[in-house]
Amino acid sequence: MLSTADTPIATTSTPPSPLGRPHARRLREIYRSAGWPCQDLLEIELLAAGMLQRMTGPTGHETLRVTDEGVAYLAATLHRNRSALSKHEALVEHVAGEMVRAGRIAWRGLGLRAQLPPESEGGRVRWCMARPDVFSIRNTSVQEYVDPIVHEIKVHRSDLLGDLRRPEKRAAYLDLGGECWYVLGCDAKGRPIASADEVPVECGVMLFENQRLVVARAAPRQARQQLPFGVWIALAKASPVAGLNDEEQGLLGDGQPRQTLVP
Repeated sequence: MLSTADTPIATTSTPPSPLGRPHARRLREIYRSAGWPCQDLLEIELLAAGMLQRMTGPTGHETLRVTDEGVAYLAATLHRNRSALSKHEALVEHVAGEMVRAGRIAWRGLGLRAQLPPESEGGRVRWCMARPDVFSIRNTSVQEYVDPIVHEIKVHRSDLLGDLRRPEKRAAYLDLGGECWYVLGCDAKGRPIASADEVPVECGVMLFENQRLVVARAAPRQARQQLPFGVWIALAKASPVAGLNDEEQGLLGDGQPRQTLVP
């Protein structure tokens, strides 16, 4: 007869928790970083699922490495995310990518504090939070040359008309950017959802036709000396759109280093 101390403890195997967006986000962070462990629940689940591998360096420090299974999982989530992009999000991605290819630094979905004119003459200046679809600046270290530009993406006519009835929203965009553009998609029949004449003249208009951006009316350029400090803080906290990868960069030349001229 077994004593209490010798009685085996019954255990039940719990199936691993399904991986979700937080796991994919952590995997991407580890893949892009030096792999320092966080030792939290997400990390435990990724280790148990075989997505991560613990590595010990020459000095005894432990780091994490994304396994081949983890890379395959990231590729699958990337494919699903691209497939799930809505028409609006896909056009936002396209415009942001065009800004990056033009040598600018671009952000999507930023929350920026903008200044509005007073409601009456002599009244107090008002402030609001604006969320432009794409906000970009020049890649420069000279503050006066940043040339901020706002792109607002519209793929449905009803959404555009509702937006045009909100002059304060446009005023916020114009306060943030030296230029403000409306980028208009096409309807189910391939026709632009609006004409340039329907958009107020203080904004430029681009049409997305045949997978290309076509300028229908240039945006008036506003004189702007520098970005407010609060905008710089918001940009510092946010992640810009990724630039060209090595393969894309190779298409631009023969891969040989170029001499950089610094004025």
